Amino acid sequence: MAEKRDYYDVLGVSRDATTRDIKKAYRRLAMKYHPDRNPGDAESEELFKEASEAAEVLTDDSKRSRYDQFGHAGLEGAAGGGGFGGGSGSFGSIFEDVFGDIFAGGRGGSRVQRGTDLKYTFDMSLEDAVRGVNPQIRVPTLVECQECLGSGARRGTSPTACVQCGGMGQVTSRSGFFSVQQACPRCRGTGKMITDPCDQCSGQGRRQENKTLSVKIPPGVDTGDRVRLPGQGEAGPNGGPAGDLYVEVRVEDHAIFQREAQHLFCEVPISFSDAALGSEVEVPTLDGRVSLKIPAETQTGKRFRLRGKGVDVSQINRGGVGDLYCEIIVETPVNLTKRQKELLREFEEASDERQSPRRHSFFEGVKSFFDGLGN
Repeated sequence: MAEKRDYYDVLGVSRDATTRDIKKAYRRLAMKYHPDRNPGDAESEELFKEASEAAEVLTDDSKRSRYDQFGHAGLEGAAGGGGFGGGSGSFGSIFEDVFGDIFAGGRGGSRVQRGTDLKYTFDMSLEDAVRGVNPQIRVPTLVECQECLGSGARRGTSPTACVQCGGMGQVTSRSGFFSVQQACPRCRGTGKMITDPCDQCSGQGRRQENKTLSVKIPPGVDTGDRVRLPGQGEAGPNGGPAGDLYVEVRVEDHAIFQREAQHLFCEVPISFSDAALGSEVEVPTLDGRVSLKIPAETQTGKRFRLRGKGVDVSQINRGGVGDLYCEIIVETPVNLTKRQKELLREFEEASDERQSPRRHSFFEGVKSFFDGLGN
């Protein structure tokens, strides 16, 4: 008979590995070498059995202690025939222990599940998003039935064990040494049968209800940011813990400002004469009005930066206070009187190319372009 390999080497773990590390290593090898994944491959089947034997010993404190002291000889004559495959510590138990979360969601008893998380969209103005608010919201959700305290059974009665799974919530199917646990189809994994359901929740253990909650939304939030309210989601089935509620912010469009991260942007329309001669105009900020000096000969599209007049995002860990960018829009006059038109024509006649350098440069480029086409 071939000499057995060291169990630690089989699993690829150190001798001081924790039980969790050992189970993790076994899971990886079992998924790789399982016969169902390697049909007809005798070598893979042997490697699978070897890994299962090593894990079965090293996850049992008593067997691991004997193995660490005496090696494979320390397991000979142990209860159940010694070695792999005997006694209560068989392959079935180690496989189900490591893979139970995949095939059965845990072993034994009724399934106590966490409730579903909920999302609530809260619409708010830009001003409220910048300053922060503490609104009350009304959320429809499933809460534990107070009549039956979540059991689903009429008050004074109790659920009984499912006759198909014996209250385990799971049924097992076997094929050779391979076993798979699944939720019991009769009780749907709860392990319980309710013969006299609660008339308030119809045996569900939960009821639909609107909850009014207070939410603290910090200053500086933006669309897509979320505030988590632990335990304010749906109540869990079978008395399980409630999920969480996530309040997602949606900031409404603003009539004046556009926002990008912590910065604000706005357009400031000025007259033709203010742009040409220079002026001083009032511009809005979230803190009130400020005066903005417009230099002479300012062109449309020119941006002026007002430091610290943006959004303070320090409370949501995105930096400090942003800035406000004011973009100048030179407005062409409309509804001109006869006299105004005459004055503009006089101004045009008195102007030369030095007053409109960009226009002059543009038309010079156009002329060169067409001259080039003619050649």
